[in-house]
Amino acid sequence: MNHEAEARRLFLEGYNCAQAVFCAFRDLTGMELDAAARLSSSFGGGMGRLREVCGAVSGALLALGMLRGYDDPKNPEAKKAHYALVQEFARRFKEKNDTIICRELLENVPVTPGGTPEERTPEFYARRPCLRLVCDAADILDEMLLETRTNEGELRVKR
Repeated sequence: MNHEAEARRLFLEGYNCAQAVFCAFRDLTGMELDAAARLSSSFGGGMGRLREVCGAVSGALLALGMLRGYDDPKNPEAKKAHYALVQEFARRFKEKNDTIICRELLENVPVTPGGTPEERTPEFYARRPCLRLVCDAADILDEMLLETRTNEGELRVKR
């Protein structure tokens, strides 16, 4: 599946940024669309429109956790290796977009205050970078999923 294209489609369909990215990877996570959408719904708009961590980043990290996360709290090496992947994702996203913080990504975009999401109009899409950010997050995650960790937690490209 082309996860970037699926994330784009889902975002344009009205799913929030986190949902669009996380749900795009449901072919790999095994989650049904409705469950994946509910799980990731709180992270849109930088966590419920708080403009904190970009929802596209949060959605990608949810998927990364399901696909490459650890589940043994007594395994510090697994935790360390997973956190290295999270930090690498953030580094790559920042490399493309300068930040992972929603309010900084939307710095020059007028947004309505409060908890009510804006209506998805052509103007909404034209003035916001969100669609591009959703695509960036899905693309970066796809790149990282093609890579594998060595025992030291370093990333290397799988050939």
